[in-house]
Amino acid sequence: MRLVIDRFECKYAVCELENGKFVDVLKTDIPQEAKEGDILIKTDNGYCVDKMATEGKRKEIKERMNRLFKD
Repeated sequence: MRLVIDRFECKYAVCELENGKFVDVLKTDIPQEAKEGDILIKTDNGYCVDKMATEGKRKEIKERMNRLFKD
């Protein structure tokens, strides 16, 4: 299962699921280095940041923004 960290609220990371629903995940259950926008993968041992997927999504969003605001 993949989740995207939308924001942090108190002791939770509010994450968006692939179906568009939101869930609260305890900050203590995710890697300390995780930040807003990171894509998490649920594993048997908890969660890990999918660095390649996160970077790919950030690149895709940057390209969309560049096209949107192109002169």
